[in-house]
Amino acid sequence: MYLRHQLPHEVLAELFDVDRSTVSAAVRQVRPLLAARGFPVPDRPGVRLRTLADVFAYAEAEGVELRLDGAETQGRRPQTGRPERRAFVSGKRKQNTIKTTTFSDGQGRMLLSGVVRPGRMHDQTAVRTEGIAEQFRLHPSVRSQADAGYAGPAKEFPDQVTAPPKRPKDDACDGNKRAWNEARRRQSSARICVEHTNAELRQRAPLRRFTRRRDTYDETHLPIAGLVSDRSARCPTRRRTSTELVLVHGKAS
Repeated sequence: MYLRHQLPHEVLAELFDVDRSTVSAAVRQVRPLLAARGFPVPDRPGVRLRTLADVFAYAEAEGVELRLDGAETQGRRPQTGRPERRAFVSGKRKQNTIKTTTFSDGQGRMLLSGVVRPGRMHDQTAVRTEGIAEQFRLHPSVRSQADAGYAGPAKEFPDQVTAPPKRPKDDACDGNKRAWNEARRRQSSARICVEHTNAELRQRAPLRRFTRRRDTYDETHLPIAGLVSDRSARCPTRRRTSTELVLVHGKAS
């Protein structure tokens, strides 16, 4: 209940008829255990991913095309004069936020969610500081779909990272504009599943607005994300029917 509804410890103590210190001790003990579990691998019972390197190694071994997307959680506003206050003001939301990044497969099944950074940090900078460029170099066969916030990695690794195509100039012909619109639509459809995954995380109150200290956010985000991924990992893998043309040998007499 604490991880889902972010109820105060005093309320939980009243609900379960225990002392407040008992609730606080239980929360302190359970959160690290859930955070250390990692993220389950679909169709691989007992195997869990805990780092970005684990995700890329799994994607390369299984031929999984990754999806990644950043998200922001509103947090408490620091006191005036704090040196780190400006670092958490999001340029997009104009609020004090905490940024995280989520990785999923093509069905939206979560493989990793974390990479906690200040809200002012750009999406691509957040994953770069986590070492994503090195992982792309170490695993050249890994492919990924991302939004326009990852245009930098898409430019650096054009064969591995797919971002939305650039908009054509105003004086471009109608054919180019229609081609761009279709390419943008297809790319959006390919990566929308990870945005649905982030939306599922936002159903938990602490990940919509975090009211505790910012330096403890990862202790709450990781347990919740791990529990959500447990459910998504149970979704069976969908096999796409091949659309490849097969030549018919020989002719009917």
